[in-house]
Amino acid sequence: MVSIRCKMMVKSELDKLGLHYIMVDLGEVEVKENITAEQRDQLKIALLKSGLELMDDKKAILIEKIKNVIIEMVHYADEFPKINFSDYLSGKLHYDYTYLANLFSEVTGITIEHFIIAHKIERVKELLLYDELNLTQISYKLNYSSVSHLSKQFKKVTGLTPTFYKQLKHKKRDTLDNLLIGTDV
Repeated sequence: MVSIRCKMMVKSELDKLGLHYIMVDLGEVEVKENITAEQRDQLKIALLKSGLELMDDKKAILIEKIKNVIIEMVHYADEFPKINFSDYLSGKLHYDYTYLANLFSEVTGITIEHFIIAHKIERVKELLLYDELNLTQISYKLNYSSVSHLSKQFKKVTGLTPTFYKQLKHKKRDTLDNLLIGTDV
């Protein structure tokens, strides 16, 4: 539950059930009163209809928190933290990084590092498509050590260089523009 819209949906469902929440945050909700089994079932059904899930398993909740911290950092933060990410994650979640890393790998089948890389590459793609920043600026924004490092990682994950990826976008746009010329739409 990262987006504001998700949080609003959860708040709305809690309001419908007459539950008073203290806090609705990354994958967790704190309510003032005790929830009955019936209210819990109603909330679970309502959330499922909205594409959200009510989780009971503490490990699954922690995995979601790890994912949410990473997604929030990569996609929504203005700048990457300037400290080591393992320290950042441990500080945010108040767990030892080794425990978090082992749990994440055990449950998801990939490392936290690979999850971060996948999201960073998606963010690079997004920023390339926006065409507001050059590669040097993107590299700095996402805390890469160099443009070369970003380019190598991008190519390893996508099979394309960032420049070629950007050209594909322009080629597709040109093709669509050309299709509309001379039509009586």
